[in-house]
Amino acid sequence: MATKQHSQSAIAYARSLLELANERNEAESINADLQALREAIESDRSFQEFLSNPSVSVGNRAHVIKQTLEGRASQLLRNFVGVLAANGRLGILAEAAAAYDELLGEQLGKIEVDVIVAQRLSGDQLEQVRQKVSQALKKDAVVHQYVDESIIGGLILRVQDKLIDASVKHQLDAMRDRLKAAKSR
Repeated sequence: MATKQHSQSAIAYARSLLELANERNEAESINADLQALREAIESDRSFQEFLSNPSVSVGNRAHVIKQTLEGRASQLLRNFVGVLAANGRLGILAEAAAAYDELLGEQLGKIEVDVIVAQRLSGDQLEQVRQKVSQALKKDAVVHQYVDESIIGGLILRVQDKLIDASVKHQLDAMRDRLKAAKSR
């Protein structure tokens, strides 16, 4: 199942699209087109509102999407968007695209990992972290780097719902707690 929180509808549509894309050996190309569409939706607030606005007819929304995708996306993706439009679900298109991306990643043995560091890692350092995490998890880690200077040093890894805190701040806090506990005896 998709790792992030998505509606059951978005996951169901994404799973159905992935099954059809797998049958046609188009899963990755569909994902590229779908993520480009998702980016367009998420970067344009008026486009988001247009897709979910009940005062705009389903036919008008479907027509705009069809025109947007014509010649730019596969027939399968155009059909998928058509099904969403016909069912009045264009408003979940970006969410279904995100769920599809996660499901495809899982299928390909990839796992999303957040790495939180005190200072930005170089490309080589980030690659070393990616390789070590990939080896440990026996999956291909897709690493996203975030900087939080408050952790002082070390790093924090977030893998799905697990958190591994190897930060200097965490170690100092733990040491402080042990000293307080020893002092109170």
